[in-house]
Amino acid sequence: MRLPSFQQSDAPTHRFEDALSEHGRVEALARDLQPLVKQALERLPPRVRATLHGEKLGHPLHPALIHLPLGGWIVAGILDWAPGRTDQRDHAADQALLLGTVGALPAIAAGWADWTLTQGQARRTGLVHGLINETAFVLSAGSLLARQRGHRRLGRALSGGGLVLAACGGVLGGELVYRHGVGQARG
Repeated sequence: MRLPSFQQSDAPTHRFEDALSEHGRVEALARDLQPLVKQALERLPPRVRATLHGEKLGHPLHPALIHLPLGGWIVAGILDWAPGRTDQRDHAADQALLLGTVGALPAIAAGWADWTLTQGQARRTGLVHGLINETAFVLSAGSLLARQRGHRRLGRALSGGGLVLAACGGVLGGELVYRHGVGQARG
């Protein structure tokens, strides 16, 4: 079975990506920010850099790491919005959200490391992808704080917003891989 060509279609995801990444300010920000991220990465021990890039795996580490935050955030969302509130369900949602939010940290680090290797539209799209996902992370962390302070409704709203943003960021991640070939071996 032959897969369709993702690079030549006029799919809604391509239009979404183009609308977000073709803005001149995105290019300016990407051009200014990428050297700073590269410098920060260069300050890490070589072994840490290699790990973040997934060199021992033979492919980027970032795609493997995103499952923990997304899984935690999805489980929290299901528990938050299922009918029939209970203290046990609230506690389980909080724990899933915490697991996802803490699990996002290495995924974020590996994603930025991979972003330093991009250029052109992939660099712009990667920047928007990262910023959307970091916003999802911030909303999830804010949700944890709200929940801890007894503001469950606000906590559910923040984590729900974060989950929606993570889905949008995931669409852009798909564009990076399938449209631009980021992280794929060329040979």
